[in-house]
Amino acid sequence: MKLIRLITTLGLVVIAAASTLTPPVLPLIVRNPYLSTWLSSARKNPWEQWPIFWTGQSIGFSVMASVPATNSVYPLLGRPHDSLSREDKRFQVSKPEYLGASFDASTTNLTYLLPGPAHKDSWGASHRETLQLTLSFLSPITPTSTFRQSIPAAYLSVIVEGDFDVDIYVDLNGEWVSGDRGSHIKWELNESGRSAETDADTSSPSAPPIKTWKVVREVEQLFTEFADRAEWGTLYFSAPASVRHESGVSAGIRSEFARTGMLGNSNDNSFRRIMEDEPVFAFAKSFRLQENKTTTDSVLFTFALVQNPIVQYASARGLTYMRPLWASYLATPDALIQYHYGDFQTASKLARRYSEQLSKDAFESGSKEYEEIASLSARQVLGATEFSGTPDNPLLFLKEISSNGNSQTVDVIFPAFPFFLYTNPQWLAYLLEPLLEHQLSGQYPNDYSMHDLGYHFPNETGHDDGNDEYMPVEECGNMLIMGLALINAFKYDTTPAFGHSGSAEAATDMAGAAMFALNESQAVLMDACGLDRPWGMDNDASTGEVTMTGSKQAKEWAARSYKLWKQWTGYLVRESLVPRWQLSTDDFAGWLAYQTNLALKGIIGIRAMSDIADLLGENEDAKHYRNISDTYVTKWIEYGISRDGSHAKLAYDWYGSWTTLYNLFADSLLCFHIPEENSSSIGSPIHSSVFIPDRIYKAQSDWYHNVLQRYGLPLDSRHLYTKSDWEFFAAAITSRSTRAEILASVARWLNETDTDMPFTDLYDTEGTGGYPPGLTFKARPVVGGHFSFLALERACGGKAMQALDYLNADSKPPQLDVQALLDAEREPFLEVPEDEEEQQVDEL
Repeated sequence: MKLIRLITTLGLVVIAAASTLTPPVLPLIVRNPYLSTWLSSARKNPWEQWPIFWTGQSIGFSVMASVPATNSVYPLLGRPHDSLSREDKRFQVSKPEYLGASFDASTTNLTYLLPGPAHKDSWGASHRETLQLTLSFLSPITPTSTFRQSIPAAYLSVIVEGDFDVDIYVDLNGEWVSGDRGSHIKWELNESGRSAETDADTSSPSAPPIKTWKVVREVEQLFTEFADRAEWGTLYFSAPASVRHESGVSAGIRSEFARTGMLGNSNDNSFRRIMEDEPVFAFAKSFRLQENKTTTDSVLFTFALVQNPIVQYASARGLTYMRPLWASYLATPDALIQYHYGDFQTASKLARRYSEQLSKDAFESGSKEYEEIASLSARQVLGATEFSGTPDNPLLFLKEISSNGNSQTVDVIFPAFPFFLYTNPQWLAYLLEPLLEHQLSGQYPNDYSMHDLGYHFPNETGHDDGNDEYMPVEECGNMLIMGLALINAFKYDTTPAFGHSGSAEAATDMAGAAMFALNESQAVLMDACGLDRPWGMDNDASTGEVTMTGSKQAKEWAARSYKLWKQWTGYLVRESLVPRWQLSTDDFAGWLAYQTNLALKGIIGIRAMSDIADLLGENEDAKHYRNISDTYVTKWIEYGISRDGSHAKLAYDWYGSWTTLYNLFADSLLCFHIPEENSSSIGSPIHSSVFIPDRIYKAQSDWYHNVLQRYGLPLDSRHLYTKSDWEFFAAAITSRSTRAEILASVARWLNETDTDMPFTDLYDTEGTGGYPPGLTFKARPVVGGHFSFLALERACGGKAMQALDYLNADSKPPQLDVQALLDAEREPFLEVPEDEEEQQVDEL
């Protein structure tokens, strides 16, 4: 792809070079499960197809440019040119030169060249100037400003650089507020921050004047979805007050712009169905570069989908309608929209700092390809979440996007949680809190951890009958592992990724970007809540401190749920060593008894409970669970590792099989693989100074090298499909050479796959790299697992990754005859001693 010029205009910085990876779909506006717009077929020109919602259904969103000097109209995004008559001689539809896409964690840029009028030089030669135009989509990730992260809104900057005039057109339709094209919608234009409902001025005296299209269903359906889109909530589409606007039939408005480069500043008040004489809501901006004698200019648009309430949740006080977190600080949606528009400079700087730090860390941890994989994954993780609660008790709700729509699914949070450990561990606490509060209140009847908080988001109503999906070993292990990981993050380092390069540098950078001025009542409220420091970070984060740091806060957090930790560990003691017929998180693979990887998760969960108990001074519990886990892990090695020690079996009784042992990642993440100094109350360990022996890590690292396919590491020996989240869990604890091979294979897949949905985590490692039959996962937050390398490097005060240096002793992994090793392992079925585990528990 061609190099893209660096543009700096009005404080906007566009990425200098196109990204090296070419994923099939790119995020454009991705903030939550319902504000989620993507560029489909991203390897093609952006005007060859409509943008899509995360489900793959198209969504009405188009951008055009017009060059008055040539009467040429250029489609840039979507297919608005389908509405333009080829017979109209007043304009001609042409195609721009597309320079390609670039992206970081928060931004996607689409860059074009538009030809200008031809002219002759002094020698009579004909020349044609070009104008560079960039569509810069920003969904800011701001780990040091939870308030900003909670705002359900995103930005589009249109940036031009050239010597001739150009007009820009942007429109949306009603598909942003309903998945049912037959829904009746209504709309209005709100100008300069004035609310049509109250006729009150909601803007600050220093706020930039804006105009906003407000679109909503005529009859909203609270907590209801149609084709996974929300049937309640209002779309706010904003632009500077100086731009032209118009609503009406799509073909008519687009044709008017194509002819004149302008809109009529009029509003069609004939409310109707979404696709009935398709109403669109448009803005147009004229850049008069020649008249103004400038070569650069820009315009800013914002998009918000405002819902209040956002979910219903079975809290400790009963079924509760939950407000969005931002509503604790800003009294009205109009105030939110005005604040968000004026906050662009600060939000973009915070987002850029996170993106730059992520790029630096990921590149150093893996490669340029890893940097881009992590960046591509970040918005997708947060695109499944909604911030709620209060400043004193924030909550983060999550939808299991695409696989079944469950709410707060534990085994979806688990693969995603490395992202939160790296980005802001407090967000992980907010994510676990609804599950902990609900189960502490006694609303869930089983003695193991629940699978989810509701069959379908946004209805987090629990399972008082206990009939949620049955994954007890899986979910108990997940909760205990995440619980201790969060406790350790509090103990060791909770500075968000933004602050890695030094809080002083961050403070200096942000001090120059004063928070957008609020009106007096808003400012008083924000100050009273302690929401923002002068440069807009969460309270105390600007000095490198956050609310929950150190052992004291870790103890407070762990102690409140100690009853649950112990209850779930009791289940694991009974069931994890020899897990009978159960599902693991990979439920699409079916039920299976004696799963080696699942058993390991449960055993590590028991070991985690020992550390939790030790932290809280529960010495007898700590010794008890440590004794059990050490004994179990010895048995697990006997049952689950092949007789020649070359690999882990898929199941204890499945000889000649193998599995990706991704749950081994937790052993390192929780600091169990660091040689102990015996400083705890437990005393000397029973067997060795590390929990899982080095030889298991070495064997798995070598095995992965030998079973790697063109597009990645298969999940196990049954199929050639893989899960990208588990690939990264596994790769994080391999040798550098094996890790590099896995990274390269995933990058190759991203460049070549024929999947056509937002970043799938489940795909075939051979063939076209497509979806496995009948399994079309897309846009799922589990891609947070791609941050496994980064989370591990921060774990245990930086010692977790160092403890794996021995894996790099050999320059190359050994070449194994995989088939011969598997054939040699196959023997007649050997009965697993099911009663041994129960006898062992009695003895302990």
